[in-house]
Amino acid sequence: MSFPYPGSRRRSTLLIALAATSLAVGVVDGPAAQAAGRGTSGYPAGCPWMDTHLDASTRANLLLAASSLDQKLRWLDEKAANSPDQTSFTSFSGTTTTYPAQVPCTPTVVYADSADFVRNAGTDVTVYPSQVDLAATWSSQLAYAKGKAEANDAFESGHNVILGPDLENGRTVLDGRTPEDLGEDSLLGGTQAAAQINGLQNGNADEPVMAVLKHYVANEQEANRNNMSANMTTRTLEEVYNQPFNIALSQSSPGGIMCSYNQINGAYACENPILDSVLKGQDGFQGYVTSDFFAVHSTAPSLNAGLDQELNNPIYYTPANIQAALDAGQVTMSQINEAAFRVVRSYIASGLFDHPMSSTLPTTTQTAYSESVAEQVAQNGSVLLKNSGQALPLGKSSGTIAVIGQTASATPTGGVSAQTVCTQLAPDGMDNATDCPDVVAPLDSITSRAAQDGLSVTYDNGSDIASAVAAAKSAKTAVVFAYAEEGEGADRTSLSLDGNGDALIEAVAAANPNTVVILETGSAVAMPWLGQVKGVVEAWYPGEQQGTALAKLLFGDADFTGRLPITFPASLADTPTDTTAQYPGIEDANGIYQVSYSEGLEVGYKWYEAQGIKPLFPFGYGLSYTDYSYSGMKVTGGGNGKSDIKVSFTVRNDGTKTGTVTPQLYVTQPSAADEPGHALVGYQQITLKPGQSQKVTITVDPNGAAHPISYYDTSTNSWVTAPGTYTFQVGSDSQTAKLSQSVRIR
Repeated sequence: MSFPYPGSRRRSTLLIALAATSLAVGVVDGPAAQAAGRGTSGYPAGCPWMDTHLDASTRANLLLAASSLDQKLRWLDEKAANSPDQTSFTSFSGTTTTYPAQVPCTPTVVYADSADFVRNAGTDVTVYPSQVDLAATWSSQLAYAKGKAEANDAFESGHNVILGPDLENGRTVLDGRTPEDLGEDSLLGGTQAAAQINGLQNGNADEPVMAVLKHYVANEQEANRNNMSANMTTRTLEEVYNQPFNIALSQSSPGGIMCSYNQINGAYACENPILDSVLKGQDGFQGYVTSDFFAVHSTAPSLNAGLDQELNNPIYYTPANIQAALDAGQVTMSQINEAAFRVVRSYIASGLFDHPMSSTLPTTTQTAYSESVAEQVAQNGSVLLKNSGQALPLGKSSGTIAVIGQTASATPTGGVSAQTVCTQLAPDGMDNATDCPDVVAPLDSITSRAAQDGLSVTYDNGSDIASAVAAAKSAKTAVVFAYAEEGEGADRTSLSLDGNGDALIEAVAAANPNTVVILETGSAVAMPWLGQVKGVVEAWYPGEQQGTALAKLLFGDADFTGRLPITFPASLADTPTDTTAQYPGIEDANGIYQVSYSEGLEVGYKWYEAQGIKPLFPFGYGLSYTDYSYSGMKVTGGGNGKSDIKVSFTVRNDGTKTGTVTPQLYVTQPSAADEPGHALVGYQQITLKPGQSQKVTITVDPNGAAHPISYYDTSTNSWVTAPGTYTFQVGSDSQTAKLSQSVRIR
C-alpha cells in the first residue's frame, strides 16, 4: 500500500551515519562546539545545539560533546532526562539519586499514556474510541487524524511524548489489552500504527509530540506478564511478532520504542539481544528504546542489549550502577554515548527542543476537531455483524423502540453506564466513569433521532430480566445494549458477556422477534443467542461521542463501513491457545511461567484457515446497507519475485445506498514456503454511489517490509521467495474469496 501523508519519514541510510556519529561523541570539544554556531543567529549563546540550521544528529553530538559523563547519564533515565532543572530523584524504593545540573537549553519533556485519551490531562480531554475500534475502521486517514488530535490534546495539557500506539498480534482473544491494540494482522496493525504516529509527530507543526511505539515484543497476555517467557522459534518471532513493528517503522519514524515486561526465550525483553540485532539492526530503528515501568532487571545486560533509557526514576540506570559497570569493563563509553545520543537526537528530531510547552495550561483541550474525530472513529469502526430481514436501519416502520441495557444510559445502574464502556479500563485500574465525563449516551441520541421519524422510545436498564422482557413485549423493536469490560492488569476468563448479558439478550429475543443487539466490548465474545436476534452491531468501546455515532448508524444516516480487525471464534476451544502450556503457561521452579508458542505462525485468521475451523465471524468481516460485486481480476508482474505485482479488479455498488467498501487482497504461497493458509497483502477503501463502478489496483511490493511473498529462512537468516505458484484472492473478508488468480514466480 502507498502511504499518503506528507511528512512521513521513511527509514534511510541515515542509520549508518547515526551509528558512526554516536560513537564519535566527545571528539568536538566545548570551544569548537561553540565555534560551530558562529555566523548563525536565533539561538542562545553557548547552545550551538539549538541551531536549527543543523541536522538532528549534528545537534545531538554538539550537546553531548559539551556534557560531562553524569550529564550524559541523565538522558538514560526518563525523569532525569526530562526534568533539566531537577538534580535529585527518589525512586519508589526510597533510594535517592543525585545528578549535576543539565547543560543549558534542554527542554522539559513530559510523557503520557494515551491509547484512548491523554492521561493526566484533566477532566476536559477528548476521550476517543479504543484502538481496536480504530483498527476496525481500516482507515489510515482516520488513524492519522486521531494521532493529530491526540497530539494537540497532549501538547495543550503539558505533555510532549505519547507512550503509544500499541502493537500486539491478538494471540489470545482473552488478552486484557486487546482494546488498546490494533488487531491481529501485521499489515493492518503496522499500517494503522504508522499513520497514527505520523499524525502525532507531524500533524501539528507548532505542537510537536513524539510517539513511543510499544510494547516490544510478544507482549500477548496480562496473565503473569512480569514473570512469563514467550518461547518461540526464530521464524515465528520474525514473521509474526516483529513484523508489525517492522512495517510501522517502514512507514513512520517514532522517536522511541518501549520494550515489554515479558521474557522472550528466557531473556527479559528489556535486556534481550534482539533489541540490537533485530530492532535496531535488521529493522533499522533509529530512535531510542525505553523500558516499560519497572521492566528493567539489570544494568550492564540491559545496556549491552540495546536498552537506552529506564522509564521513571532511576533504579538500575543510576550513575553509580553504570559507573560500576563501566569500571568493571561490563559496558563501554561508546555504548553510553550511543544510548544518550539516541535519546537526544530523537528529542531534537521530533521538535521537542525547538517548541517548548507553555507553562500556562488551558482548562480544556477539547476542540471541535477532536470531538469530530472521536465521532468518526466510533462511526467508521462499528461493525455490522448481522442484519436479518433488514432489521436495520431503524425507521418509521420500527414502531415503538425499547432501548434496553445499562450501558445505553448515562445514568449508572449498579455502577454501570455509558461511561463504563466509553473506553477500556485505564492503566491505573480506575473505572471509566471517572475518565469519561462528557459521554453522549446512546439512549439520548436514539431518542432524539427517533423523534424525527415520529417514533417513541422507552428505556429499561436491563438489570431485572423480567422488567426488560415486559419492556420488549410492549415495543415493536428492541435494541439491547450488552457489554464486557477489560483492560490492563488482567485477562478475561471467558468469552461471555458481563452483567448477565447473554441471559438478558436471550430473554428479550424470546419476547420480541425484532431484537437488535449492540455489543460494547474490547474483544471477541461468544454469541449463543445469535440465531434468535435480527441484528448485531459490534461497537467496541466507542468513546465519548458514542451516542451520536451509533444513532446515525442505526437509523441509516450513515453506512456501516467497519470491518473486524480480529477473528471472532465460536468458542475458546477453537482458539490457537487452548492448552495450558500455550496460555497462560506452566510455572517453572524459578516462578517464571513458560508459555509455549507452539502454534507458531498459525495466529489469528491463519490458525482458523490452517486448522479448517469455521469462526463465528472471520477477520475482515463486516456488512453494509448496500451490496457490492467484484469482477475483472488481473495480476501482472512478479515473475522473478523481485518486481512489483499489480492486482487490479473492478468493484460495483449494486445496492441503492452510497457506501464505502474495503476490498482485501490475500495471497497463498506455494507449499515449499510452508506458510499457513493465506495472508493479507493489501487493501483499499473506496466510496461508491449506487450503480457506480471503480477499478481498483493494489500494488504488492515483494521487497517491502511486509515481505508479502516471502518466508523467513532460519538457515540463512533472510527472507526468501520460494519458486512456485502464488494464488491471489480478492475478498470481502479472510474467508470469502470473490475473485482468484494464480501466477508463477520463479
